Amino acid sequence: MADPHPDPTWITRLDPEQDPQARPDGVRLAVKDCIDVAGVPTTAGSPAVAAVAEPAAVDAACLSGARDAGARIVGKANLHELCFGSSGVNPHYGTPVNPLDPRRVPGGSSSGSAVAVASGEVDVGIGTDTTGSIRTPAACCGVVGLKTTWSLVPVAGVRPLAPSLDTVGVLARSVADLAVGATLLDPRLTDGDLTASPTIGRFRLPDTDPTIDAAIDSALLDAGFLVDEVELPGWATAHAAALTVLFGEALLVNEDLWEHHRDSLGEDVLERFTFAQAIGPAELGEARGRREAWRTELAEVLGTVGVLALPAMATYPARIGSHAVAPNAAAPAISLSGHPALALPVPSGGLLPASIQLVAPDHHEPRLLATAAAIEAAVAAAG
Repeated sequence: MADPHPDPTWITRLDPEQDPQARPDGVRLAVKDCIDVAGVPTTAGSPAVAAVAEPAAVDAACLSGARDAGARIVGKANLHELCFGSSGVNPHYGTPVNPLDPRRVPGGSSSGSAVAVASGEVDVGIGTDTTGSIRTPAACCGVVGLKTTWSLVPVAGVRPLAPSLDTVGVLARSVADLAVGATLLDPRLTDGDLTASPTIGRFRLPDTDPTIDAAIDSALLDAGFLVDEVELPGWATAHAAALTVLFGEALLVNEDLWEHHRDSLGEDVLERFTFAQAIGPAELGEARGRREAWRTELAEVLGTVGVLALPAMATYPARIGSHAVAPNAAAPAISLSGHPALALPVPSGGLLPASIQLVAPDHHEPRLLATAAAIEAAVAAAG
């Protein structure tokens, strides 16, 4: 169980009224605390990092559009320590409270950004997604999240986890708000043909909760899409390769913390670094080398259907305090390919929504946004 914290959504609260770059009508923004904000230390949710962190000299490059638009940065949002976990539970700074069900994890690693959005404290959350760190908390908290095309949004000033997979993205309560945030992040994300894909490729992820699968099928039916069932024989191999890259590169990036400051790290992060010790250079190189074949497989499917649909999470969020939360089985394989992906809540007939994950070819974020907007409107009209 995470230690109590007076305001676990945030690591550092800021006063936008004291920010000369903020406009009174600017978008309210949460920034994940692995992303530099000028004048504020970046902690990555870890006391080991915070102990030596100096206030950032400049903003991360990905915030330039938000600054130009006069966004009001409400604060640096909490996260899973070092961005290295999918539960969003932080034993040092507390765990952001999931507004849908306080007994359940908020999802990680961009937990604070998702909770700030879901609770209405901000309009847009900026986070990172390495193997699901935006899509997972979006699914857990019932909001919309966009993982951008790998390497499209600059990561200068963003603390890395696994550079081969790291991306910056946005969270919001609606697709329209998500588009606003995406435009602040990079105008190219909304500059293009905002037309929904007429055909959806439906991939059925093994071991998905039947209620989640049914909710996705119902949402696609309500939206009137032509749905083609598709197979992805390379999925399991891509998933395993993505996790190998994640663990292998995370250890390389954080080698100093592992070697000299492990007493300050949370138990779950220590377990991950211990596991990563077994990944040698050859295994890591082989896993990285699987990306191109997997991209080719996805390209063949996306060339036919336009957008791929599958769960954003195969299960509902776990209860806090349950045994270690496994990585989101629906996210890492897509991260290995580098394609953009969007998580969108859809009704599942219960207290918790399901979340559909939409995937498009590289640089087709406008298509994702248009497709998601069509689904959002259809499920709202269906009641």
